[in-house]
Amino acid sequence: MTARSGAKILVIDDELEIRRLLRVALDAHDFVALEAATGREGVEKAAVETPDLVILDMGLPDVDGLEVIKSIREWSRVPIIILSVREQEDQKVGALDAGASDYLTKPFGMGELMARIRVALRALAPGQDTPIIDIGDLEMDLTKRRTTMGGQEVRLTPTEYELMKYLATNAGKVLTRRQLLEQVWGPDFTSDVQYLRVYIGQLRKKIEPDPSRPQYIITEPGVGYRLSAPGDLS
Repeated sequence: MTARSGAKILVIDDELEIRRLLRVALDAHDFVALEAATGREGVEKAAVETPDLVILDMGLPDVDGLEVIKSIREWSRVPIIILSVREQEDQKVGALDAGASDYLTKPFGMGELMARIRVALRALAPGQDTPIIDIGDLEMDLTKRRTTMGGQEVRLTPTEYELMKYLATNAGKVLTRRQLLEQVWGPDFTSDVQYLRVYIGQLRKKIEPDPSRPQYIITEPGVGYRLSAPGDLS
């Protein structure tokens, strides 16, 4: 699947105007738009229609958006992009930890939303299981456990490599600090935020042309980190 293949996108939002706006935009980009006005209807349509991506409003009239994420995650790994007027960092983190793929705060730019959709859909495309990940001048060969920048090998410690690998295999996706700590260090280390900062700093020194102005490992303030998606740095 590519981002231009008529992918089905389910919009779960109780605001009719938002649904209409998104339907027009999605149609214009050759996506197939599906709609649901409540959380329960959204979960049901996600099960029946098996969309390729879900756009979810957190403030629904019947159930909280967080519960919708948890319900869908019980049986599906479909990308979920959150749209919400909620700006609190803990709510963003909660949604991402529950399984959301990305988060945009209303009002949002349609161009930015479409870019986030393309990134999420690329993660589903055939060939994404390839052992080689290319992002700008960065290349990771997962079979050989080899990382290069501009053709020059970057020597990473085992922990640095595992952190870099998790970022790279989720390129373009916002990863919370808890997700990164649990994945790389284990569930007993999910509160060691300073530990994570140290390792992110070490990685930036090794792969960023200018570590003080990172182009690859992007900080999402109050939430976590995101590795630039393939194509962002081309």
